[in-house]
Amino acid sequence: MGEKIKVSAIMPCSAQELYNAWLSSKEHSAFSGGKAKIDPKKNGKFTAWDKYIERTTLELKPYKCIVQSWRTTEFPDDSPDSQLEILLEEAKNGTKITLVHTNIPDGQAEEYKQGWIDYYFEPMKEYFAAKKK
Repeated sequence: MGEKIKVSAIMPCSAQELYNAWLSSKEHSAFSGGKAKIDPKKNGKFTAWDKYIERTTLELKPYKCIVQSWRTTEFPDDSPDSQLEILLEEAKNGTKITLVHTNIPDGQAEEYKQGWIDYYFEPMKEYFAAKKK
């Protein structure tokens, strides 16, 4: 069945800015620090972190939600793809981003939970704060 994690943070930007940046090859690469290539439409393929992460965008609700099938090179070959929901909501001082990541291979959830914080949330906060200056 796989494991599930949920992590949230407040980003110093609008939901529209965050949504557009997540789906932009250039901006995703800039805020994450790893090369991303993203086809920003439903059923569009993407890679991130120099092809460490890959799969397909399943659903798009502009400025509110992105749903992606998702896997890394660390997934066992026989593991199904996990699913990542990126939920955005306006918040005081910016946008609350919540990642709901399901169907993670057993034993890997905590590593990915920390990874979302260290390799996405922290650099994203710096990226969007720098854009405001």
